[in-house]
Amino acid sequence: METLLPFALLCFTSFFTLTNPLGTMPVFLTMTHGMNDKERQSIVRRATIVSFLTLMVFVFAGQFLFMFFGISTNGFRIAGGVIIFKIGFDMLQARYTPMKLNNEEIKTYADDISITPLGIPMLCGPGAIANAIVLMQDAHTIEMKGVLIGTIALIYFITFLILRASTRLVKVLGETGNNVMMRLMGLILMVIAVECFVSGLRPILIDIIKEGIV
Repeated sequence: METLLPFALLCFTSFFTLTNPLGTMPVFLTMTHGMNDKERQSIVRRATIVSFLTLMVFVFAGQFLFMFFGISTNGFRIAGGVIIFKIGFDMLQARYTPMKLNNEEIKTYADDISITPLGIPMLCGPGAIANAIVLMQDAHTIEMKGVLIGTIALIYFITFLILRASTRLVKVLGETGNNVMMRLMGLILMVIAVECFVSGLRPILIDIIKEGIV
């Protein structure tokens, strides 16, 4: 229980900041401009389901991918830390634009924006995928794996509720409130990224030192 609580907290904070439903709201409203509430809810439902299923594939296939490509867990932690740090840094600057969309592109995506770009890469981007694979490696027990999967499901359920109520929430938060929230989540994400980077770099440095001594 002492191990599960910190792990659950880490899972929740990292995935919530990487998914960033609050930062996605303005982009979502722009992409769905002119649609009614029923159409928006349908898009949000598909987007969250697609994002959750995509992340689950990487959660369970992560170990196989490591073996297939000959990737070390520590190397992936370092790469994941860099990716997550970059996302957190952009959020700290109140810049959440992993992809910029003009009016023509929005019309192009209008047929099914729930998959691209809303589902992938906005709600389930490289940062979330890297985080999922790394945390699955850290989940050494069945209970921890259950906590990870349950937390991811909870995050996407919360994301669904937030995006469904996006029109009202944007008015309540306002531009200033949205920027403050984004900066706070960006700072948390950068701290998590540093921990991820260091945890991957430390074993490599220890091995190098041992080889140098021998």
